Amino acid sequence: MKPDHPIESRAPRRSERLRQRAAWMYFVEEMTQSAIADALGVGRVTVVRMLAEAKALGEVRIALSRGHAELGGLEAALCTTHGFDEALVAPLSSTEADATSPIGAVLGEYLSSLLRNDMKIGLGWGRTLNRSLEHLRERSLRGLNIVSLVGGVTHFAHDNPAEFPSAFARAFNADCYLIPSPALVDSPATKTALIERCGLRGVYDFANALDAVVVSAGSLGPEATIARYEVIGEADRRALSELGAVGEMLCNVYDHDGRVLDHPLNQRVMSVPMGAVRAAPIRVLAAGGIHKLAAIEGAIRLLRPTTLVTDEVTARRLTGIPI
Repeated sequence: MKPDHPIESRAPRRSERLRQRAAWMYFVEEMTQSAIADALGVGRVTVVRMLAEAKALGEVRIALSRGHAELGGLEAALCTTHGFDEALVAPLSSTEADATSPIGAVLGEYLSSLLRNDMKIGLGWGRTLNRSLEHLRERSLRGLNIVSLVGGVTHFAHDNPAEFPSAFARAFNADCYLIPSPALVDSPATKTALIERCGLRGVYDFANALDAVVVSAGSLGPEATIARYEVIGEADRRALSELGAVGEMLCNVYDHDGRVLDHPLNQRVMSVPMGAVRAAPIRVLAAGGIHKLAAIEGAIRLLRPTTLVTDEVTARRLTGIPI
C-alpha cells in the first residue's frame, strides 16, 4: 500500500469521519458511549479513544464537526430544489434520532456568525429554537434589537418555550421588545384592544422593518409545542386538520400550500402579521423531524425562507434523495 501524501484539500479519511461522528453523537445528541459504540459498530474503548482524540484535536466545536460530515451535496440540493440562499444540515446518528438538539446546535453556530451591530431581528419560540441557546457565542453587540414575534404561554411545568427571545437578547446584551400577552386570546376584539389600547402598538410597529427573522414550524399532533403547552386545544387542532391544516408558525395555522387558514382561531393570534415576517430580507426557518415533514413543506411555502436549518433525514425527504 502506498503511503498517503497529504494534500491541502483531501477528503477526510474514514477514521476521521468516524471520530467526528462519535463526537457529534456524544456532545450534541448526548448519547451514551455504549449507545455510540452500538450505532457505529465499534467497541466502547474505541469510542472513549475517539472522543479523547476529538477533544485534543479541537474537533468538538460544532462548526468543525459538521463541516466534515459530507453533507455539502445535500445542502446544495436543498438550495437548488427550494430556492434557498443557504441550507444547513445537521447529521443524525440514526433515522429515528430526535433532531431537536442537533438542529439547535447548528442554528446556534449559524446565528452567532450572522449577528452584527445595529441589527433588528425578530424571533419566534419553541423547543428547537431554545436548544440553540447553549451553542451561541455570547458577546455584546452595539445597537442589536430583539423583537418577539408572538405572545407567550400561560402555563408550563419545567421550561418556558416562549423565553427564547429574552434569553437570546441576554446572550448579546441586546434590547428586547416583547408581546406580553398569551399567544392566543379569546377574541379578535381583545386582540385589537391589547394592540391599540394596552401599549403593544409600538412593538408591532417596531417589527415592520426587521433585518432578519428566525422561526420554527410545528405540527398539529399531540407532540407539538402548541399541544404540550395547551395553546391550541385538541378539538381545535382536530377541526383545523379536517380543514386541511398541516402546521403552525408563530401559532398561525396554515395548509400544505402555505396559506394561513381563514379560521376564527387565526384571528385571535397575538403575533406580528405574516406579511411583516416575510418582508424581512433574511428569513431563517429551523425545523426538522419526519413527523413534521408536511408542516415543514407548508412552512417553506408560507415563509419563503432564505435559510433552512434542518436534519439530514428531513433534508433527504425534502429533496427526494434516498436515505
